[in-house]
Amino acid sequence: MSGEAKLPKEFLWGYATASYQIEGSASEGGRAPSIWDAFCKTPGKIRDGSSGDIASDSYRLWKEDVVLLTSYGVKAYRFSLSWSRIIPKGGRNDPINEEGIQFYRTLLEELLHNGIVPFVTLHHWDSPQGLHDKYGGWLNKDEIIEDYVNYAKVCFRAFGDIVQNWITHNEPWCVSLLGYGSGRFAPGHVGDTEHWIVAHNLLLAHAYAVKAYREEFKPAQGGQIGITLDCQWTIPYDDSPENVEATARALDFKLTRFADPIYRGQYPARVKTIIGDRLPEFSPEERAIVQGSSDFFGLNTYTTHVIQHDGDGDESVGFVKMGHTRSDGTQLGTQSEFDWLQTYGPGFRNLLNYLWKTYQKPIYVTENGFAVKNENNVTSQEAIHDKDRAEYFEQYTKALLQAVTEDGADVRGYFGWSLLDNFEWADGYLVRFGVTRVDYDTQRRTPKDSAAFLSKWFKDHIHG
Repeated sequence: MSGEAKLPKEFLWGYATASYQIEGSASEGGRAPSIWDAFCKTPGKIRDGSSGDIASDSYRLWKEDVVLLTSYGVKAYRFSLSWSRIIPKGGRNDPINEEGIQFYRTLLEELLHNGIVPFVTLHHWDSPQGLHDKYGGWLNKDEIIEDYVNYAKVCFRAFGDIVQNWITHNEPWCVSLLGYGSGRFAPGHVGDTEHWIVAHNLLLAHAYAVKAYREEFKPAQGGQIGITLDCQWTIPYDDSPENVEATARALDFKLTRFADPIYRGQYPARVKTIIGDRLPEFSPEERAIVQGSSDFFGLNTYTTHVIQHDGDGDESVGFVKMGHTRSDGTQLGTQSEFDWLQTYGPGFRNLLNYLWKTYQKPIYVTENGFAVKNENNVTSQEAIHDKDRAEYFEQYTKALLQAVTEDGADVRGYFGWSLLDNFEWADGYLVRFGVTRVDYDTQRRTPKDSAAFLSKWFKDHIHG
């Protein structure tokens, strides 16, 4: 292996999870409901009628999860804190739950004891139901920003001496559009205006939390802080001008409308032209705080989309049609359980290069993974041999290595999604992303072939 290209010895790799998807114990340890607890109780919202009440039971079995991580040889672990486990009612004048603080503190110390670097996400979709009931949650700009920044500061004080890597929000596109536009995610609002307001407020809350960290905590704690955005690479269906333009527009509506304010200080012109006055504006003071408010580029990415112009389509995604079929009728790659996800490693390489060249910020791939088709309908023994997931990771790690060693992209970390099979949001327990099989009846964890692949690949491809 000595002559083969390798990643730098400082490169961090591991797995990612999210609190509501794995913890369970939804009403234990002083935790109060999040918007997802309430959403799951609404009939018809979750495909199998389930919830995260038990999930992968990681609130009780977290030690087993750390043992798993250690056995896989990971260097880092990305997980999220449950806001309503730390401040049950959520607000800046509400009591802090010391039992919740202690739970996460103990987990963090165990990770560090095992040589695993924690990456901590403050908000992975599960904002407190108490704030939603009180003033509309993310729709109320002034209130939610103050409460979110207070929550962030509570976490910086409680954990900042041992946490060096902070992520403010996970995928603001999903929080806003799916939660306040299509209604597919919590809190289930449907409309064409609210999601623009929520997206704007998420950016501001992120920026003010970063400002607080940099001014009040970083001088002593010395960590880094940023945000995770989700994006799939886009390629045109053919070389017609309207489809080439639609491809650029799709990227603007998915990624650039979040990335450009953060790294360049303004919304992209295409989005402003189409959305008009429904797109909120930053004041000069806000623009100055938002611009430059991420130390790195946190990227969640899963696939590549083939884009066609669709003038009668959905405005919220830029009037485009997304698929995986090329103009010659061929597919990009292996189909997953989701219609939006196929394997296509070259798109991952292209996206990494695009982000590095465009924004010039170090990149951490904070989620990347594959849901094997029909995996939930086979026996545990069959599911362990997850050939399609292992082949997906083979393609994407190859693309990662090429982007870093051949193209010069500054990628510093990679987190596979996910460590465990878990509660997959609106799809409940019908879809699995884990490299570890979870038997939901017994909560037994069994490593899959994909876990073995990634462990060996990173062992072989990081300089010793």
